[in-house]
Amino acid sequence: MKTKSSILLVLFCFLNLALYAQEKTSKEIKAEQALKKQKEIEALIDSKKFDFEAEKVTPQGGRLIFIDYNTYFLKFNPEKTTCDLPFFGRAFNVPYGGDGGMKFEGIPENIKVETKKKNYTLSATVKGKGDVYSLLFTIFFNGRGSLSITSNNRAFISYDGEIRAPKTEENKK
Repeated sequence: MKTKSSILLVLFCFLNLALYAQEKTSKEIKAEQALKKQKEIEALIDSKKFDFEAEKVTPQGGRLIFIDYNTYFLKFNPEKTTCDLPFFGRAFNVPYGGDGGMKFEGIPENIKVETKKKNYTLSATVKGKGDVYSLLFTIFFNGRGSLSITSNNRAFISYDGEIRAPKTEENKK
């Protein structure tokens, strides 16, 4: 009886060690998640279809301003780019009665994508109604990014936020 119980104890210990040996450490799990996120971001950049959701604004000569999250966006698409972002700063020539925000729609031109060591850089030019906007995205592998907009009629402004897959009708429900 004593030998049976000692054999069972030894067998149980071997089975436990085999299970622990197959578990992943938290470091490995985080590395896998980071790699998965990087692949998702890379696919969005390659397709040139993504949404930028702004969280912070830095106007030229100003200080950082936190804005309502999930409210302001730029939907980048090679066929039509739509922007609805707040603007803080100096405007040189703005139409009367305008709401003061950085709002425009247009087809992006001169789209250039660069892959760097820790991020992607995407630049494009969008002709809106009465103005031309130069967009410069710096997108990190974790999905965070910054957007700098230079315009003919407004001062330079920069936004920090997150890059996401475009919301389709199926995702909205």
